[in-house]
Amino acid sequence: MSELSYNESLIILLDNISTQFNRYVSILILLFGVVGNILNILVLSQRALRSNSCAWIFLALSIVNLISILFGLTTRIISGWTTDPIDNIGWACKLRAFVVFSTRTIASWLIVLATVDRWLSSSTNVHRRQKSTLKNVQRWTTIIVILSILLYAQQLYCYEANLIDTPLRCYGKTNACRFITDSSFAVITILFPLVLMILFGLLTISNVRQSQNRIRALQLPNINSIMNKSSEPIAGNTERKSKQKIDRSVLRMLLVQVERKLTNASWISKGESPTTIIR
Repeated sequence: MSELSYNESLIILLDNISTQFNRYVSILILLFGVVGNILNILVLSQRALRSNSCAWIFLALSIVNLISILFGLTTRIISGWTTDPIDNIGWACKLRAFVVFSTRTIASWLIVLATVDRWLSSSTNVHRRQKSTLKNVQRWTTIIVILSILLYAQQLYCYEANLIDTPLRCYGKTNACRFITDSSFAVITILFPLVLMILFGLLTISNVRQSQNRIRALQLPNINSIMNKSSEPIAGNTERKSKQKIDRSVLRMLLVQVERKLTNASWISKGESPTTIIR
C-alpha cells in the first residue's frame, strides 16, 4: 500500500513539474526564439547580405524556425494554464502536427543546402564555384519546401485528437501512421541530413585547406608580385575583404546550426519516439 502511495505521489510530482515547465520555461523559450529569429531576419535582409547565397538560406531558415516555434510552443504554453485545444479539436491537432513536422524537416534540409553551398563556393574547381549562385539556392529551397510539405501531408489524415491509450491525446490514430511518422522523421528529417551535413562540412574544410596551400605557394617574394599588390585598386581590395568577412560570418553561423542539429539528435541513441519528442 505504501508503494502504491509512493508511485501516486511521484506521478503527481512529475505532472506538477511538467505543468510548471509549460507555464514558465516554455514562455522564456518562446520569447528568446521569436526575438532571436526576428533579429536574424532583420539582419539577413540587409542589402549587403542579400546577394550572398548562404545568407539567403539562413534568412529562409530563420523564417521557417519562427513558424515552427510559434506553432510548436504556443499550444504547450496554453496547456500549462488551461485545456490544450490541440488535444480536443481535430483540425487544430492535424494542422499543428503538419506544420511542426514539415517546418522542422525544411529547416534540416536548408542547413544541408547551406553546407553544400559552402562546399561549392570554397572549391578550387571554377565550375563548382559557378554553381554557388543565389538563383540555384532559391530553386533548391523551393524544391525542399514542396517535398517537405508533400512528405508530411499525411499528418492531416493520420493525426487525431481525443485519443486514449496513447502517449499523447493528439497522436497518430493507427500503428501504421505512427510507424510512417517515426520512420520518416528519424531518417529524412534527422539521420540523412546529419550525414550530409558532416560529409559536406568535412569537404568544405578540405577545400579551405587546399585554397590556403595554393595561396602560400603563389606568395613568392618577388618584385613583380609586390608591385602588383601596391597597384591594386583600393576599392576592389576593400570589396573583396568585405565579401571574405561576410563569408566567414556565414560559415560560423553554419557551424553553429550543424552543432545544434547534432545535439538535438541525441534522442536517437535513447530510442525515443520523435512523435513524443516533437510535442
